[in-house]
Amino acid sequence: MEQQVVNRENVLEALSKVMEPDLKKDIISLNLVDELKVSETKISFSVKVSNPAMHSRKRMEDACAFALERTFGDHIDVEVTAVALPKEEQTNETRRTLPGVKHIIAVASGKGGVGKSTVAANLAAGLAQQGFTVGFVDADIYGPSAPTMFDLAHDKPRAVEIDGKQYIEPLRAYGVKILSIGFFADASQAIVWRGAMATKALTQLFNDAYWGDLDYMIVDLPPGTGDIHLSLVQTVPLTGAVIVSTPQEVALADAKKGVSMFQLDSINVPVLGLIENMSYFTPPELPNNKYHIFGRDGARLLAENLNIPFLGELPIVQSIREAADVGRPAVLQEGTIAAEAFNNIIGNFVKQVNVRVATKPATQTVDVKMQYPES
Repeated sequence: MEQQVVNRENVLEALSKVMEPDLKKDIISLNLVDELKVSETKISFSVKVSNPAMHSRKRMEDACAFALERTFGDHIDVEVTAVALPKEEQTNETRRTLPGVKHIIAVASGKGGVGKSTVAANLAAGLAQQGFTVGFVDADIYGPSAPTMFDLAHDKPRAVEIDGKQYIEPLRAYGVKILSIGFFADASQAIVWRGAMATKALTQLFNDAYWGDLDYMIVDLPPGTGDIHLSLVQTVPLTGAVIVSTPQEVALADAKKGVSMFQLDSINVPVLGLIENMSYFTPPELPNNKYHIFGRDGARLLAENLNIPFLGELPIVQSIREAADVGRPAVLQEGTIAAEAFNNIIGNFVKQVNVRVATKPATQTVDVKMQYPES
């Protein structure tokens, strides 16, 4: 087996192969690795285990050391200390909202028309296809598209009783649990709400629904920055945000504002990366040609300038639009250019989530106080 370069990313990748035996997930996705220090000759960290017994901790230490030596060779000095997982961290009961959801991800865009909802729907469906448990909240209150994109336009959620309390039961499609304000409104009726009404509807999609245990919850936000975005960070602790843009300058300028909003000191939500949609067009009769209609490498360069990850690019492909219109996400069409592009982005996305949980503290809900200019 070819030995890897010793760096933080490769260490996290190696440790993602180590499973926590009681929790049935790898130690990176469970955010059990702390105090990671990496040099060319030494790797040191602590790892939490659910079983506090000495023999259980020793087995975890040996498993981590074996995974790292297998990846980097036995010349690396590995110092790993297994500690008991604190009781309050063994479950998510300390989080009152969505206690069973591990990662809550916002998908946002600076402006409309860049394909944000299409990307969000395919991200959710693609994660479910790979075996993750996934929920999808269509928080685009004024332009809900999930009913169409998941072929649920004629379906309505039902009530379900859990422990004597009534909840909304999310609909299911392609392995994804889904709720959208569009399920509760006439498809031909405009949703005309003031900010307070819209934010109340959003919080009900989280608080009044029974989501159960999920690996990922994808939240499709409205374009821009506004009340819904503030309400989201006040309601749930986001793992991170993904920004969608096209390569053209007018979209990139607004994407930059979207990144800046999540990076405000008062919000402080990690930006997991930037996705470039409509990157290029390849005619079927000229499969080796790429026409960059809206510009070239705009989102990639913006990601580099902002020092955030670039998660990948999506071509202009007719099948992506057709798939959205018929309610079957394009990522599910195996062997196609669209599916390959989406799966590449999903792979990069999962890696960035793992890096984020291993290197940064958990995001808390925030108290955003609106600031108005003095008259």
